[in-house]
Amino acid sequence: MISITNPILRGFNPDPSIVRVGDDYYVATSTFEWYPGVQIHHSRDLANWQLVARPLRRPAQLDMRGNPDSCGVWAPDLSYADGRFHLTYTDVKRYGRTTRSDRTDVSLRDFHNYWVWCDRIDGEWSDPVHVNSSGFDPALFHDDDGRSWLLNMLWDHRPGHKRFAGIVIQQMCLKTGRLLGERHNIFAGSPLGFTEGPHLYKRDGYYHILVAEGGTERNHAVVMARSRSLFGPYELHPDGPVLTARDQPDGPLARAGHGDLVETANGDPWLVYLCGRPLPASDRCILGRETAIQPMRWGEDGWLRTIDGTGRPMASVGNVSVARTLTDDRADFDDPTLPPPFQWLRTPYPDQIFSLTDRSGHLRLFGRESVGSHFTQALVARRQCEWRFSAETLVDFHPANFQQSAGLIHYYNSTKFHYLHITADDVGQPVIQILSVVPDEARPSVTSPAIPIARGPVCLRLDVDHETMRFSYRMADDEAWHEVPGDRDASILSDEATLPYLPNFTGTFVGMACQDMAGTGAVADFDYFHYVERDG
Repeated sequence: MISITNPILRGFNPDPSIVRVGDDYYVATSTFEWYPGVQIHHSRDLANWQLVARPLRRPAQLDMRGNPDSCGVWAPDLSYADGRFHLTYTDVKRYGRTTRSDRTDVSLRDFHNYWVWCDRIDGEWSDPVHVNSSGFDPALFHDDDGRSWLLNMLWDHRPGHKRFAGIVIQQMCLKTGRLLGERHNIFAGSPLGFTEGPHLYKRDGYYHILVAEGGTERNHAVVMARSRSLFGPYELHPDGPVLTARDQPDGPLARAGHGDLVETANGDPWLVYLCGRPLPASDRCILGRETAIQPMRWGEDGWLRTIDGTGRPMASVGNVSVARTLTDDRADFDDPTLPPPFQWLRTPYPDQIFSLTDRSGHLRLFGRESVGSHFTQALVARRQCEWRFSAETLVDFHPANFQQSAGLIHYYNSTKFHYLHITADDVGQPVIQILSVVPDEARPSVTSPAIPIARGPVCLRLDVDHETMRFSYRMADDEAWHEVPGDRDASILSDEATLPYLPNFTGTFVGMACQDMAGTGAVADFDYFHYVERDG
């Protein structure tokens, strides 16, 4: 029996799509504004997963400069047909205001859907083919008659109309990406609403459609319907949602929804789905939306159900007797490529923001725009994957004025971060302080008093324990750490803490940043980055 502790992909890894090719399983997840686009993990036992590819890594495939927070790459769909892997995804260019049930005015958004393919999961994926822009969450269904079909949710921006206007389908040529014939609206969704994330399967003469509904917060759910005809009508599952945590407010896994099905070689169905782990005190999901998995079963009536029939997510599968290994990962930046855990924001031109060869054994960041920029900023970070962790780095930085800064950052998006940085005062003296940008319209930013420091390399440290976080520093040739006074609230780095109307779909990162808002390109050299998870 497989033993699994959920989530299988911890930290920000939402909107999973899964496919099996022989003995190999692959899961693709959303990356939003983080570059390169899409994460693909591999497993042979459904329990242990390794990152094997980020396929959207060339300017021709993806350029997200200017994309708002929580836009960019949404809901990739991974499939395999005709000897190739196929990936569809959305690049969201405009979000506007959050959809609310009490708003009926115009809601303009821009979603561009693309298709890429590759013979190998870790190979060079094709340039993208634009397939449509009618909505988001595109997915491919390969029917047993050899035809392939593109599905996506339909967005209706008109006043007084249902924004999530159903699931549309249209035939697609797998050689050219060209859409054929007319699109058909095949499924309007259930009363839960917010119908998105479609996947289609064929079993025992039925087409089964699986969608995400209820919104991606606490009412999220996996919903299914079936039809004898591809174009419907589709009959809703008699039990309601196939999987949801909406009736378990105190459960360890919340926000369960947006799933995808895979069958083992023995024909056993498994469901991957996104979830969140709320902090016990604040009930906020600082780790973002993660990916879980659990076995399912087909009932005698032909409907899919959880093993126990409750429709609830499972925090563990099988006899989990061994504690999960906590990550202790030190990057020394000795290689010319960025270590796999790290990503950056939006730009497809990483040479403009960092180098691993300009100074041997260091990650050099080139000071660019502000931390809040949606275009080009030098910020390289990795996911926070547990509630308790420490991060440490050593930075060599010589600011000339107050517009230059570099340091250690705990980051959700441009409206939510804590930044321990070195800068200079009006006479050029180096100082260290914290800039906290928080989702509070009355006081959106807070800075700690500047602390004068000596010139030279500085070690920076962050310790996070659930909601509480503390920064400290020491000069490289000192042994004693100096705590920067005051506790900060780590829980604001979550989907749940937000300014009105803004999208919040990602997760918290910790990493290194460098800014030069004078435009002179000051550089900061980081000698190492050490990330250590703590028990509890």
